[in-house]
Amino acid sequence: MTDTAPEATDTEPTTEAPEAPQEPTTEPPASEPEPDTFPRAYVEKLRSENADYRNRAKVADELAQRLHTELVRATGKLADPTDMAFDAAHLEDPDTLAAAIDDLVARKPHLKARRVVGAVGQGESGTNTGVDLLGIMRGRA
Repeated sequence: MTDTAPEATDTEPTTEAPEAPQEPTTEPPASEPEPDTFPRAYVEKLRSENADYRNRAKVADELAQRLHTELVRATGKLADPTDMAFDAAHLEDPDTLAAAIDDLVARKPHLKARRVVGAVGQGESGTNTGVDLLGIMRGRA
């Protein structure tokens, strides 16, 4: 008779307890401070240079917006040149600026510049239709 029971081999998994993971310490050793990657003076120099560049960019942006407003004012098409939104492309191409202004006026005609023409009832008109008090006083004298 043959025995049909399975034989024990070395490939069977073992049921040993796994090792407990060790907790990493979160505190660095007190005797060794964290080393700096770059010298402090070098980092401060880089930060001050970047601050200068940011300030220059801010001034350049403000000047570009003022130039845009004055270019819109020079066209004379808008009553208030600040109604036209800033676009850097308008600074480079005057045709683009003119087309954008025309489009804005077409969409919002109330923004168009108006010019008063003719007599509006104010100021000296050049004709004397009223009473001349000086003439009356001269006539009595």
